[in-house]
Amino acid sequence: MKAISISVTRKGYGLAERLAYEHLHGDVAVSVRRAWHAYDAIILVMATGAAVRVIAPLLCDKSTDPAVISVDDTGRYVIALTGGHAGGGNALARRIAAVLGAEPVVTTATDSVGLPALDLVPGMPAEGDVAGVTRSILDGSSVQVDNPLGWRLPLALEHLVASDGTAGSDAGAGMVNCPPRATQPLGAPPSVEARIVVTDSLAEHGRPGPMTVVLRPPSLVAGVGTSLGAPPDEVSTLLDSVMRGAGLAPESLVEVATIDRRRHEPAVVALGRQVVAFRADELRGLAVPNPSEVVTAAVGTPSVAEAAALLAAGPGASLVVTKQSSPHATVAIARRAGPKGILRVIGLGPGGADSRTQAAERALLRSEAIVGYEAYVEQCADLIAPYHQVVRSPIGSEMDRVRQAAELAAGGRRVALVCSGDPGVYAMASPVLELLATHELQALVDVEIVPGVTAALAASAALGAPLGHDHASISLSDLLTPWEVIEQRVEYAAQADMVIAFYNPRSRRRNWQLERAREILLAHRAASTPVGIVTDAARPGQTILLGTLEDFDVDLVSMTSCVIVGSSTTRVAGDRMFTPRGYQT
Repeated sequence: MKAISISVTRKGYGLAERLAYEHLHGDVAVSVRRAWHAYDAIILVMATGAAVRVIAPLLCDKSTDPAVISVDDTGRYVIALTGGHAGGGNALARRIAAVLGAEPVVTTATDSVGLPALDLVPGMPAEGDVAGVTRSILDGSSVQVDNPLGWRLPLALEHLVASDGTAGSDAGAGMVNCPPRATQPLGAPPSVEARIVVTDSLAEHGRPGPMTVVLRPPSLVAGVGTSLGAPPDEVSTLLDSVMRGAGLAPESLVEVATIDRRRHEPAVVALGRQVVAFRADELRGLAVPNPSEVVTAAVGTPSVAEAAALLAAGPGASLVVTKQSSPHATVAIARRAGPKGILRVIGLGPGGADSRTQAAERALLRSEAIVGYEAYVEQCADLIAPYHQVVRSPIGSEMDRVRQAAELAAGGRRVALVCSGDPGVYAMASPVLELLATHELQALVDVEIVPGVTAALAASAALGAPLGHDHASISLSDLLTPWEVIEQRVEYAAQADMVIAFYNPRSRRRNWQLERAREILLAHRAASTPVGIVTDAARPGQTILLGTLEDFDVDLVSMTSCVIVGSSTTRVAGDRMFTPRGYQT
C-alpha cells in the first residue's frame, strides 16, 4: 500500500515522522488534493472534523477513493474514516495504532459487531447486493444460505451462518437466524430477506438480484494444451468460449494446468491465471474420456488438457467440460471436490508493527486460521479479526504447531503459521517443508513462505552496518545441534574472517557457550575487534551496546540478544559499527 502522512502542527509532525511513510507538513488542503489520486492511503494527523471537511469535496467512489485515516495530535486515537474494508483502511488504522501505542477506532458496521465483510471473505469474490445483505444481517433478519456444490465454507462465513446451529460447513442450504440487533424489535419473528449463494455457475446467478450475494468459490481448473507458438488470442478466446458455453463463472477459475514443456508458452502465460505444470509421465497415468494417439506421439502422454485439469484439481475432482479444441489448442475444465488448503508461513519481523512487512500483514489478513507460539500470536494481535480461528501453543511445541497448521490447511483452510523474524531463519519454514515432503497431506496443501525482517538484520540496522560484507549466522543453542558441531562452525567462520551474528547466544541454563565462542574468536582475531550487542531489537526497551572482543561483558547478553562480532575490517565511528564493502571513496 502506497501511503502518505500529512500534518499541520508541531506535535502532529512528530507523530507523522514515527510512521515511516512519505510525509508532508503544512498546507493540508493542497497536499490532500495532490495526493488524492496518487496514493492508496492518506493519513491526516489532525482533528477529525477538520479532516472530514478537507476530504469531503474529493469523495467520489469507495472503490477508487483512497483510504483516509485520521490521527489526533496527542496520538491517542487512530480513526478509519474511509476505505475501511476494500481500501484497507481498517487494517491500516490498526497498524498505525500498534506503532503509536494508540487506540484504533473502526466504525465499519460489520467490524463493530464482530462479523466478516461479505466482500472480503478469503478466496471467494462476492457479487451482488453486498450492502443490502449486510444491512439485513445487521438488522437481525434471517439469511438463506444456498450451497449447491456442498463447498466447504470459509471460517469467516461459518462464523456468520452458524449462529443458531442450523447451518455449517457441510450444509447444502440452510436458514440462518442472525442475532437480533437494536433495529429489530425484541420478540419479532425473523423474516427471510437475504440470500447468500455459493456457486461457480452462471445459470441462475449470472447477475444477482436485490438482497442476494453470490460468492464464487475457487473451484475450477482449466487444463490447456497448445502447439508450440500457439497464438495467445486464439487460446484465450477458446477458454472464454468454453467457460461461457458451460455457464461457468470466470471468477471461480483459479488455475491453468498444462504439460511442463508448455509452462512458459506466451499463450498459456497470457491467460492471467496461476500456471501449474506436470511431466508427461505424471499425466500419462490418468484415465481420461478423450485420449489421443496424436498427442501421445507428440508429447508422450495421451492427454494434456483433460489429464492436467484433473491432476491439478486434486483428489475427488471431476471434469465438468471435456476436451474442446481450436486449431492450435485444447481446453478442458475440472471442478475441485473442495477447497485446497493454503499454509502460509509468515515472518512477523523482530518486534513491533512498524517492522512487519506489508506482504506479511496482507497474508495474515487473508488467512482464516492463525497458529503460533503464544508470544508471536500476541505480536500480531492487532491484525486478528473476530472470525479468525486462533491456535496458541507454548514454547517448545514446534512440531505440534506444524502438524496442527498442516492438518487445518489439509481441511481446505487458509492457515497462517506465524513466526518472529523470518520463517526461513531458525524458524518454522524448514519443519513445515520437511513434514510435508514425506507426508500424505502434501497433495492437499499449498505452502507459501512470506519473508520477514530477521533479528540479525534488525540488530545490524540498530548498530549501523556491520553486515556490510560477507557474514555468517550461527545459533549457539545446542538443544538441536551438538555443541561439537557448533564449535567447529565458529572455528571455520573465525578462520574465514567473516562477521558473525550469534543467535540464541545465552540463557540461564546455557550460560557458557558464548564465552567459549569468544575464546575461539580471540585465537583468530584482534582483541580490539568490534562487538555489538542488541537486546530486544526493534521492540520496546531495545538496548544497544558497543564493545570489543576482549572486553564485552557476556553477563549483559540474554536470550533476546543478538551479538554481532566484526571481521578484521569492521570499524566503529562514533556510536556506529560498520564493515566496509570495499568501494572506492
